Amino acid sequence: MTQLPIIFKRELASYFATPLAYVFIVIFLVLSGVFTFYLGGFFESGQANLAPFFNFHPWLYLFLVPAIAMRLWAEERKSGSIELLMTLPITRFEAVTGKFFAAWVFAGLALLLTFPMIITVNYLGEPDNGAIVTGYIGSWLLAGAYLAIGSCMSALAKNQVIAFILAVSVSFLFMVSGFPMVLDGFSGWAPQWLVDAVASLSFLTRFEAISKGVIDLRDLLYFLTLITAWLAATAVVIDLKKAD
Repeated sequence: MTQLPIIFKRELASYFATPLAYVFIVIFLVLSGVFTFYLGGFFESGQANLAPFFNFHPWLYLFLVPAIAMRLWAEERKSGSIELLMTLPITRFEAVTGKFFAAWVFAGLALLLTFPMIITVNYLGEPDNGAIVTGYIGSWLLAGAYLAIGSCMSALAKNQVIAFILAVSVSFLFMVSGFPMVLDGFSGWAPQWLVDAVASLSFLTRFEAISKGVIDLRDLLYFLTLITAWLAATAVVIDLKKAD
């Protein structure tokens, strides 16, 4: 994995070489503030916690994170630079993970810039900072899951807009898989184990548990397994596209 750090640095630097990084960060910070203090009723709740802040992250990421991921491979394929990348002395694993970790770290940097939220809630009261830390961990893992899906969709599509739409659509399915309306549609004909399996795929269920301060090993393994599976799928898609 000697080439992985090089790919990581190259990709991370490429975000800040264009206005994309700054636009994403500004939009994320502004929307986070609007959703927390206005739509989330932060002051009206009278409680010193960041629940209104974290509650909107799954929905924010649903559209913002695919916007980061759509360029990972679609841009390489459209410009033809993917052929050059694949001829370099790097493995498919290094290329896929290097690009993914650069995007994931970038998303983490945007998340860290929301630290004034922590200062504000500690100024106003005595929050459970342990729960806040786990909320940030859960949020970063959630962003990683969205990015891994987006990476695979970007490898599938040559057009970035199509990659974005595909990533949003697939991510949305994972979001709503735990909704009662969806589960009711399965419970009428599917065995209970299948209903439970569909419910267990829900991003919301897993993220809500972590954001409340409960770190369950099963939830951590869920996100890490999901990320690994989608990155493996990305590598397979790239190989198939190369064969075409």
